[in-house]
Amino acid sequence: MTTLQYSTDKAAIGLSILCTAHCLLVPLLILLVPSIATLTIAGEQFHQWMVAAVLPTSIYALAMGCKAHKQYRFAAMGVAGLALLVIAIVLRENAGEFVEKGLTLTGAALLALAHFQNYRRCQQHGNCNCH
Repeated sequence: MTTLQYSTDKAAIGLSILCTAHCLLVPLLILLVPSIATLTIAGEQFHQWMVAAVLPTSIYALAMGCKAHKQYRFAAMGVAGLALLVIAIVLRENAGEFVEKGLTLTGAALLALAHFQNYRRCQQHGNCNCH
């Protein structure tokens, strides 16, 4: 795994966890401290910025992992996760908050799992061009 791929896998996992934490914790924080609702982190733009950061990072890392390991299921899982994140943004006005959060959480989980598997696969196999 190239150093850049290694870093992008870890970054994508971190961004997925951040997205999940945002979806689960911000509503709770707004209940406890209502003034948080005025911050930009509580708005829908956060999701758009996260997806804008995750798309190129994930595409690069998963493509490089596919090239090195020939594990297309990890890439397919990652693409499915990315698709769910994009669908959540597109449908947010019409689908309702519950559907949006469900799509976002499922997409982030799939994406993190795909990157984790990609990362783990590289660590397990010393015969690939990983290190």
